[in-house]
Amino acid sequence: MTTANPEDTQILAPPPRPGTLRSGLLALRDALDRPLTAYYLLLGASALLLTIGLIMVLSASSVYSYETHDGDSYAVVKRQLMWVLLGLPFAWIASRMPLRLLRALAYPGYILSLTLLLLTAFIGVRINGNQNWLALGPLQIQPSEIAKLALIVWAAHIYANKERRLDSLHHMLVPVVPGLLLATLLVVVGHDLGTALVFAAIMAGLLWVVGVPGRIFGFLILVVSVLAFGMATLDQERVDRLTNFVDPFKDFHDAGWQPAHGLYALSTGGWFGQGIGASQQKWGQLPEAHTDFIFAVLGEELGLVGTLLVIGLFLTIAYAALRIARQSADPFVRYASFGIVVWLIGQMIINVGMVLALLPVVGIPLPLVSYGGSALMPSLVALGLLIGFARREPEAARALAQRKKARSAGLAAGRI
Repeated sequence: MTTANPEDTQILAPPPRPGTLRSGLLALRDALDRPLTAYYLLLGASALLLTIGLIMVLSASSVYSYETHDGDSYAVVKRQLMWVLLGLPFAWIASRMPLRLLRALAYPGYILSLTLLLLTAFIGVRINGNQNWLALGPLQIQPSEIAKLALIVWAAHIYANKERRLDSLHHMLVPVVPGLLLATLLVVVGHDLGTALVFAAIMAGLLWVVGVPGRIFGFLILVVSVLAFGMATLDQERVDRLTNFVDPFKDFHDAGWQPAHGLYALSTGGWFGQGIGASQQKWGQLPEAHTDFIFAVLGEELGLVGTLLVIGLFLTIAYAALRIARQSADPFVRYASFGIVVWLIGQMIINVGMVLALLPVVGIPLPLVSYGGSALMPSLVALGLLIGFARREPEAARALAQRKKARSAGLAAGRI
């Protein structure tokens, strides 16, 4: 009779018990490692943000719509729904667009966006102190919103072509930095400081991802910041906003009116909010309740839980986009994905920051949530591009092909 040698015996740790924190974390890691995770996260988070946006536009604009559209409380949300229905097909087309075609549109898109920005700077329509609208017959568009996507695609195309030469500072900066600075200058001429900050954030993000040295990176950011705030001081209204945003109650009846009432809305929301439709600030006290300050109405009606949900959905999009950028072997996909996430998340941070009185009021909408077709359409197309990038990843493409094959086999078996 033989006995087992104790040295040959392997001591195995017991498997994690169901319901434990460790098993939950392992399951989460397993789910995040799946090939289609980024694809489904982008689809789910985008759909939820669009749904929340429509609900909040309906609520926040109801009083304004009733007063300005002959008693029709649904006028604004019906237009927003129209833009969503128009934008979704474009997002679907973008998700299926071949990369070769997308890159072929980079320079035409850049030239078109600069032309529209130039026209806006000189013959644009001034609304709320910003000359950032262009009248095309009965339709008014905001070219700077289109330019955000066009600039990212153009810069990503250039950096992808220069992939092997990006160890040179000259190739990192030229022609992307002059091109982005030109677009920024055109929006600053129209006194659109908010869009100028978003353009600067896009430029900073792209320079960081291509590896610009820290001292050059910091110098460029300093120059852009000084120029932006220098131009802002030429307008007395913006000077008041820059000097009063930390304490909006100091000038409550003038420059501090909007941010102060935004804080009122957030403070009365509590943990779970007053309920959808129960906002009091939208009854005339809070300007731009369904556009730039819709986050304040959201906080009042859905509370801290609702605001954290919205921020969490944006961070989900950011995680999925950065995962695509990190895993993709295509340099164009890497740079375009990073540029899009800097744009959307940077704009979200600026919007939330100005509602919380952490940043000056600069007139930036909350992507996918605020009312406005000019902002919504490019955002949907950008998300469509990200979804297309996620679908093209080799493992994701194989997984989708296997599911399609299994579905076709199941349908064929059902017909037999």
